[in-house]
Amino acid sequence: MTKTAMDIVKAARDESHISGHELRKLLFPDFFELRGDRCGNDDPAIVGGLATFNKKPVTVITTSRGHSIKERMQKHFGQPEPSGYRKALRLIQDAGKFRRPVFLFVDTAGAYPGKSAEENGQGQAIAHNLLKISQIPTPIITIMYGEGGSGGALALACGDEVWMLENSIYSVLSPEGFASILWKDAKRASEAAEVMKLTPNDLLKMGVIEGIIAEPDDHQIVCHNIAEKLQGELQKLSNLSNEELLARRYERFRKL
Repeated sequence: MTKTAMDIVKAARDESHISGHELRKLLFPDFFELRGDRCGNDDPAIVGGLATFNKKPVTVITTSRGHSIKERMQKHFGQPEPSGYRKALRLIQDAGKFRRPVFLFVDTAGAYPGKSAEENGQGQAIAHNLLKISQIPTPIITIMYGEGGSGGALALACGDEVWMLENSIYSVLSPEGFASILWKDAKRASEAAEVMKLTPNDLLKMGVIEGIIAEPDDHQIVCHNIAEKLQGELQKLSNLSNEELLARRYERFRKL
């Protein structure tokens, strides 16, 4: 049976969906977390650090929604604050010094919209990531594994390639938000989801993403599929010189 756009939205948000913790545990068993943005804060909604992939060092960054209610409140249900984006940028800049590949795994409804985030420069932090990450000379691959919402996701998807799991979305805002703004009726979210073209197949047709990764119910198979894709794409990107890599990245965004 063909899934509707809203079916995919619901699957991306489902509690049984693969988590950032599982991705780190299954794909990078030797993951070592690095904390802090070097400005005095450490946002738990962004978990990043060092690991090996095919016996080579990589930097791994994931969004994290948390598990217990208390943990989810601390992480704002996976919505990063400015310190989270600054931490991610710090880790990617560090990776760039050694041309260490970077893998980003994104599942966020968007950047945290609270008062504290705005007071601490949420818009500036996102803009700074877009500017700086796009110029870092090391392979950077992003995988949307749940919700990819607004600038909160884009700030972690401004590298060389973006891939999506079958049950994930990537859009400027939620279907509910779209329906509320455009039609003043959040109940028309299903209609909005179709109009927004936020599904992997729609985005692939428009050239926004590089491809779609098969997502069966078994999370170990999902991780195997991700690893297989990362291995192939990383080998391709690693063969490029810094100049070729940045030129390719520039052209990717210009064509959008």
